[in-house]
Amino acid sequence: MSSPAANIATAISTPTLDSESPALLQSITSHGGYAFTRMATLAAAGDQRAAEAACEMAWEQLHSGPWHSVLPVWRDAYSMACLHVAKFHFSNGEFRDALRSLDMGIIMGGPLLRKDLDSAIEVVLAAKSRHYHNGVADDDKEGHGEAGSRLLVSPEEFDKSEVLRILPIRSLSSKIVGKRSALSLEAFLCEYFLSGSPVIITDCMAHWPARTRWNDMDYLRRIAGDRTVPVEFSGNLVEQWNPSPGNRILNDHNGKKLQIFPLTDESFRERCSWVGKNYLCSEWKQELVTFSEFLERVQSTGCSSKAPTYLAQHQLFDQINDLRKDISIPDYCCAGGGELRSLNAWFGPAGTVTPLHHDPHHNILAQVVGKKYVRLYSATYSEELYPYSETMLYNSSQVDLDNIDEVEFPKVRDLEFIDCILEEGEMLYIPPKWWHYVRSLTTSFSVSYWWSTDSGSSM
Repeated sequence: MSSPAANIATAISTPTLDSESPALLQSITSHGGYAFTRMATLAAAGDQRAAEAACEMAWEQLHSGPWHSVLPVWRDAYSMACLHVAKFHFSNGEFRDALRSLDMGIIMGGPLLRKDLDSAIEVVLAAKSRHYHNGVADDDKEGHGEAGSRLLVSPEEFDKSEVLRILPIRSLSSKIVGKRSALSLEAFLCEYFLSGSPVIITDCMAHWPARTRWNDMDYLRRIAGDRTVPVEFSGNLVEQWNPSPGNRILNDHNGKKLQIFPLTDESFRERCSWVGKNYLCSEWKQELVTFSEFLERVQSTGCSSKAPTYLAQHQLFDQINDLRKDISIPDYCCAGGGELRSLNAWFGPAGTVTPLHHDPHHNILAQVVGKKYVRLYSATYSEELYPYSETMLYNSSQVDLDNIDEVEFPKVRDLEFIDCILEEGEMLYIPPKWWHYVRSLTTSFSVSYWWSTDSGSSM
């Protein structure tokens, strides 16, 4: 008897792969990939073991050296192999395995076959949904129930006095970031954008489905539970990045080390534009997990021996379209006639900290679930905030605001700043080069919008 998915096995179409395969294989061969080309050809002819072998071969090439030395063709080769492997899993009704292969192709692969990967994910998700709705048990069904049955953040009373005990010295005692309601685009441009002044916009997210959906564990698991995402964890709960121009190191479920290579040099520079205060700490690790496992880790933080886990500065919405549909790009991101440069997710437990740094772009931080404390220093105080002298760390401060060394950094203690508690449903505009420190006060799910202005456009 045929498998439940046998009748839909041909539903995954790969038009780009079909048209580009000859040229791609020829390019791979010209760079010494004879064995890969043979395995990929056998995979296309129906050999599952050959597809898995091709995937391993491309994987080894991705880890043959620093990211800048890996040929882009091998990233496209990895995407090709992932598509072949996913097709076999799909034809066997192994939907989760198929999704994992496709996500790996997105995270690790090149841009050439991205449309095929995206369309294949839609096909697998639709088939998985039909499959389970037809009466087949879903292993993830435990815990699913009515919307809101398992909240990420409970509507408990917020104890400000308790919060002050864990925040940096002088927090919430000076000037608070101003709040504006019904702020027009023109007013934002004239009063804040052109003057480079931070502001909290209070009522711009009420229509977002994310405002209710993302506080529902069951919804998040249903929409993204089987998807694979890169996460970070560290014993000291501090976000950290590898500052060297090498690789980000992650571990998958089987303990295999892997490296994430940015799509562009600029992307890498953006990811490394800030560094955690303990970025050389050996406790910091990254790995690939399913979104369901990540959710369980977030929920169990504080009552589990596992290290707290954080999904930080990841282009989650480019990867998972259903979550992207739950949010909108604020009109304010059009200010200055520029274009959106980056749309990132920040999702993790209370206590995660982004150390003091500044970014090169305009930034709107949208707080969808939970609360965050944010402290900001004007760009004019750069010298007093003791930035690192190293090129890769020039926009990161040496100062640990949670434990200021007044002997080494005497100018910081009395330096003027503004701060706030960013509440659910609020957006914070952070102008370029404004220094900022961020701490999650509860479990938090935020979205950051980075945009740059077109220098040739008229204000």
